[in-house]
Parts: sequence; structure tokens; C-alpha cells
Amino acid sequence: MAEATPIRPLPAASVETWHREADVVIAGYGIAGVCAAIEAARAGAEVLVLERTSGWGGAAALAGGFIYLGGGTPLQKALGFEDTPENMKAFMMAALGPGADEEKITDYCNGSVDHYNWLVDNGVPFKESFYGEPGWETPFDDGLMYSGGENASPFKEVATPAPRGHVPQMTGKRTGEKGGGYMLMKPLVETAEQLGVVAEYDMRVQRLVVDETGRVVGIVAKQYGTELAIRARKGVVLATGSFAYNDEMVQQFAPRLIGRPGAAIEEHDGRAVRMAQALGADLAHMDATEVAFFGDPQLMVRGILVNGRGQRYVNEDTYPGRIGQETLLRNENQAYLIIDEAAYEEGCAATSSTPFFRFPPKWAAETVEELESDMGLPAGTLQTTVEVYNRHAENGEDPVLGKREQFVKPIGLPVAALDLRGCTAGFTLGGLRTSLDSEVLHVSGEPIPGLFAAGRCTAGVCAGGYASGTSLGDGSFYGRRAGIAAAKG
Repeated sequence: MAEATPIRPLPAASVETWHREADVVIAGYGIAGVCAAIEAARAGAEVLVLERTSGWGGAAALAGGFIYLGGGTPLQKALGFEDTPENMKAFMMAALGPGADEEKITDYCNGSVDHYNWLVDNGVPFKESFYGEPGWETPFDDGLMYSGGENASPFKEVATPAPRGHVPQMTGKRTGEKGGGYMLMKPLVETAEQLGVVAEYDMRVQRLVVDETGRVVGIVAKQYGTELAIRARKGVVLATGSFAYNDEMVQQFAPRLIGRPGAAIEEHDGRAVRMAQALGADLAHMDATEVAFFGDPQLMVRGILVNGRGQRYVNEDTYPGRIGQETLLRNENQAYLIIDEAAYEEGCAATSSTPFFRFPPKWAAETVEELESDMGLPAGTLQTTVEVYNRHAENGEDPVLGKREQFVKPIGLPVAALDLRGCTAGFTLGGLRTSLDSEVLHVSGEPIPGLFAAGRCTAGVCAGGYASGTSLGDGSFYGRRAGIAAAKG
């Protein structure tokens, strides 16, 4: 919902009283904000964080905790996986486009190993254990898994598969409540506190403050209804998350997500994007969206997904976020999982992090023809799809979509269909265009003096596609850059 409060920048000359001040003022205490705070403080800056809610964490603390890292991290090497920055870049350019920012992805891949080491040095724990089953995330405390379809078609033909989903170790984790993301945030916040970073909570940022030269010198926020002017002697960092819960912005930029926001917290209202836009900030990839698919991967790999025409449209062994994008963006949000009785029971018996995505079949039949009729599909469509799939599956092959041999098995009888129509939600990936130093760029291409940004309020490494871990990955990576640059003033 659009806010009625002013967004246009406030001239510094009109500020009668600065209620607070610091060298670096950061809006948002999620992953981008905490990493900016640590690096700014280590650079010698006095740091003040303004957080809208009553505690640290943001969407990051509720996330599964994937951090997309590679290029040969110590964890990859310890678990026997080879990777290079070049190989990582080849995958990311293919999977995160179209229109992926090659300069930013190259920079991210080249700095990935150092970033992993930085996280470890700041107390983030990673267990030397690999989880190789299909899943949205590991149901255990494993430290590494495939999180973007790297080992599935079409990407395994583009780059040598390597798992890059690094997950902080978390005991007693609860998916969607307290997971790896919490164990990513907790040690980082503790590090920030030890460095003297001060956080003010229940602070809703309103607009930026600029001096007569156009430099950002502060921010206006409301705390318990009282408007406060906060001066930033060196720089302001915006790290307030996406615009997934701003209905007006979603309708304007990413209409496929209307009515189906999937961000973890409703505070993702796009305020930072609008505040910077009012200064002439450039935007990028505002139509790009991550799309979650409410299907359990352990079931999906054992069946075939078909659209409203009874046709397969995606290999079922790929990253479920890619399945979600293909379903919502290119198949009218129409999806059915066709699976036989034995495969369904086997999938339900497998360990999964998302057992709540295991729905009972809506239709069951003794023949595919009968199932097709019950589902209301055009006569012959599903029968043809299953016949072609089974013909090749007898040889362990899937020449149509390239599902891996280990998951290719003929669909038997009796057969059923799970109704997965409309089972999608997502969050926005577009936002402010930034430099490699996290400077917010004006539409002219020049940096806006004194203004920096990182995390989901920016257009990061994802331009269209997505891999789990890229939000926490580039949020933390470029959050650090923002803190370093802001501290320089």
C-alpha cells in the first residue's frame, strides 16, 4: 500500500533540529544492513541503524539461510566439490538472466571465497556436510546443497555442476520460523554490537535529507508517531528490503505477483526505492520476480508436471524456484502433478523440509484416459504426454526436457493428479541501480552523493532468473561494500 507521508527529499536548510546523528546511518537491520554496519564500524565510523520493527533480523532471519557462494570455498573443497569463479559465473549468467549484470556477477564470483571466509571469521557456522536430495532446503543442519538447479538441465550443460547453497548450521530449525537465516544474522548482529554499532528500533524511515549541493546528509524517520531528523555525517545506506508488499508498485512493475506476495515480512513496502527515486535514482529489473512453488520436490521428481493443456513444460528435477517461474510466468499459473500410486507413497515416505507441500491427489483413476477425462483436459493430450514420457523412460531417458536418469521412471497405474493450480507466491527482485561500491546511481549514470544501498531494495545479481541464496548472498556481499564506501564519506 502506498504511504501518504511525503517522499520528496527534505532540504537540510529546513531542518531546525537534528535529533540524532552519526557518521553512517543505515535504514534496515536485515542482512544487508548488518553487514554494512560491521564494515562501516571497522572502518572507524560511528554507526546508527534505524530498524522499522522491534528487533533485528528482517526477512533474512526468517529465511532458510542459503547464501549463494562458490568459486572453490573451503566448504566446497572439504566436501570434494571443485568450482572456480569462471564456472560459477557461467552458471549465474545463464540462470539469472535475461539481462544479468555481467560486471556485477563477475565481481561477485571473484569475491565469493573471500566473502565466505569473512562470514566464518564473523562467527557464522557451516557444517561440513552435503545434502544431495531434492528439496527446497535441507531438513537437517547440513552446510551445503544444490540451490539453483546447477545439476539439472539446461544448466548442467552450460557449466560444470557444483553446489553453492551454503547454509549456516542451525539445530532445532523450523522452516519458515527459525532457520539458517537466523543463524546467519545472530553472530553478525553480535559482531556489530561488539564494534559499537547502535540500533534504534520502531523507526519508520520517511524521506531523505539533502544539502544545497544535492548530497544526501540525513534521513527523516518516525518513531511512535514522532518525526525525527537524523544527520549522517558521511553517508546513508538504504537496506529496507523489496517492494513485494506495496500493492501499487507491484501492479505498476511486477503485475504477475498481484495478490501473491511471498516475502517473509510485510515491511517490504518499497519505501527506500521511492525515497531514492525522488532524488532521480535509476531502477533496474523491476519486473523480475522470484516465484516459490508450493509443491514438494520429493513428489515432483517422481512424477511429471503438466500445464493446463496436458503438456510437460519443465524438468521436474530442477530448482523448484525455476518450476515456480515457469508455472506462473509462462504457463498461466496452471500446473498438475501426474504421479502413480507407488511413486506417491514413496515420495511421501521420503524425508523433506516441506512436508506441508504434500497435497492429496484431487483425481485418481485406473487409466490415463480416465484421469484425463476427470481433469477436464482435451481428449488425447495427457495420454500423448504420458505415452511419450513412458516410451523414453523405459530406457531411462527424457529427451524432451532432460530430467536426470535417476529420476526417470515410467508412470504406472493406478495414476493420480495433484491440483497445483495457483500454488505460487513470490517476491520482487528489481530495485535501485547501484555501482560495485553500492553507490545509488542517478538516471544520468552518476552516483548520488552520500547515498548507498544494498539488498533487495536494489537490483542485485538477479535480473530474471533466481537461485536460492542470491538474496542473502548479494545482500551481505554488497552490504559490506556499502558500509565501506559510506564510511569514506
